Amino acid sequence: MDFIKNFPFFSIMLCMFCAIVNSVLGRRASKYMTRIVLGLVMCLSVAILFFTIKRGEAYVYYMGHFPAPWGNEIRFGCLESLFSLFVSMIAFLSTVAGTKAVEDDVEDKKENLFYILVCLMTSSLLAMSYTNDLFTGYVFIEINTIAGCGLIMIRQIGKTTVTAIRYMVISILGSGLFLMGVTLLYTLTGHLLMSNIKESVAELCASGEYRVQLTIVIGLMLVGLAIKSGLFPFHLWIPDAYGQSNVVSSSLLSSIVSKGYIFLLIKIFVRTIGFDVIKTTGVLYICFTLGIIAMILGSVMALHEKSFRRMIAYSSIAQIGYIYMGIGLGTAAGVAAAIFHIFAHGATKSLLFISSSEFTEGSHTKSIDDLKGLGHKYKFSAFCYSVGAFSIVGFPLLAGFVSKLLLGGAAIGHGPMQWIALLALAVSTILNTIYFLKTVIYLYIPYDEEHTGKSDDMVPTYRMNSEEYVFGVIMLVAVNLILGLASGSVIDVINNGLEIFS
Repeated sequence: MDFIKNFPFFSIMLCMFCAIVNSVLGRRASKYMTRIVLGLVMCLSVAILFFTIKRGEAYVYYMGHFPAPWGNEIRFGCLESLFSLFVSMIAFLSTVAGTKAVEDDVEDKKENLFYILVCLMTSSLLAMSYTNDLFTGYVFIEINTIAGCGLIMIRQIGKTTVTAIRYMVISILGSGLFLMGVTLLYTLTGHLLMSNIKESVAELCASGEYRVQLTIVIGLMLVGLAIKSGLFPFHLWIPDAYGQSNVVSSSLLSSIVSKGYIFLLIKIFVRTIGFDVIKTTGVLYICFTLGIIAMILGSVMALHEKSFRRMIAYSSIAQIGYIYMGIGLGTAAGVAAAIFHIFAHGATKSLLFISSSEFTEGSHTKSIDDLKGLGHKYKFSAFCYSVGAFSIVGFPLLAGFVSKLLLGGAAIGHGPMQWIALLALAVSTILNTIYFLKTVIYLYIPYDEEHTGKSDDMVPTYRMNSEEYVFGVIMLVAVNLILGLASGSVIDVINNGLEIFS
């Protein structure tokens, strides 16, 4: 059983090795190589998850078997394992379901490059999840940034180049602020390992030294990762990045890339600095305030958006606000609810982007008004999209309902923050209902040739209903249902992981 302790390292290196091998493979070989590796990483993550749940503790893997400060460390408990399973599963299902979209949007000679970027992105997210070293976290943040930029630019339609440059510039700003925070923290503590930093920070707080400097460090890291995850007001790159890129790229960027930065922030708050110390700095009030603003304004911007893909992108801004609001509550229940919402939103947003690609590409639809009647032509995709829309709205039995219920429950008992959070949840949910159910209604209204100005024969035939597409989308629907119906087990793992974290 001790051999399982090597699995986190194997998972990271398998994805990196796959990226290297894909560089010399053709389009078909790189596609199947990526699927095999992502599927294998999923299996390894499941094994790690059950191993850590059974043992009830976290483990440290010494890179090269040398302890700090000579070696690097990987640390894994049930929470890191669960997040890694989530990352590998969404990456696998998105690439499988979006195979036709990749073939249509990416040049044949560049398809292997697409899968190289997917492998690098997955590897960096796994490393950010498992690493016990802050500087290693920064290194893989940069790898993730490069991979994300490439995934946006891979669909070469002109606008994506400008979008990728904007994404790169804003991301580099966030990375720079994070690196400044790491450098200052190393200056204060003399450590880069998270567990050692926590001990040194506790000693500094007990002595009352460097409190202002420590607050600055926390602020730099928060702002840096908030920029990279797209929290308001650092969200300006999101609509174009999600709205213009290939549908698989949009799925990956919105569902797991932005969540990887938030998960790293939670690790820094809980494991590296200590949540008790974080509370004394007032930083959590900033998380809460910006989260509330994002919940409302993101929904308002989505409500006024006419472009279908950009509307889904704007909704991500609001959903990221939910996560930061949960963190800002400053309790274990709030953080647990925020982590559950990471999983719920990630699975749902991937489902929305992938399932909608058939009827948006099939009819060359960009405007929400052009969706009218398409649900009758693309029945399977429209149904699966509707499931995702109902989940975002908070329909019972689906993942989104549970996460909103958890966030509302975590807010109760916090004085004025309680009423602000509950009011924001209610307003945001109402706005979500308006703009998402509007698209569902448009899909299923009777097809009106005179209104749309095009007959059914004029709608280009475009079918993604291959076995790969159907399998991937059905599995994404299943993940959403599992998170909704078996939420208790997931929440137990999250709570146990947070206890081990602390």
